[in-house]
Amino acid sequence: MIQVRFLDASGRVAAEAQAEPGVRLLALAQQLGLPLEGTCEGAMACSTCHVIVAPADFPRLEPPSVHEEDMLDFTPHATPTSRLACQIVLDPALATLEVRLPPAHADMRGL
Repeated sequence: MIQVRFLDASGRVAAEAQAEPGVRLLALAQQLGLPLEGTCEGAMACSTCHVIVAPADFPRLEPPSVHEEDMLDFTPHATPTSRLACQIVLDPALATLEVRLPPAHADMRGL
């Protein structure tokens, strides 16, 4: 099991969960009711699942693809450790992962 901690934009814990290896971070966040929209359902045609990975955890993830990096270039509040949650597959080697929702994050699903 991988221990995942989600922080809100201010750095407060929004949710914590354990997940099986192979689960996509976006699916876990949505299961927890977090405001990660994922409009394109993982096709990397949007950036509504943008998260900021903790600097200590970032190098432990598989590197982003060129296409993901291109999408992040157009993402507001992107940082050097930004990723799309739809592209993060939880790997058993992680053990733990911490991500933060970016500032001014909006989820249009409930509107």
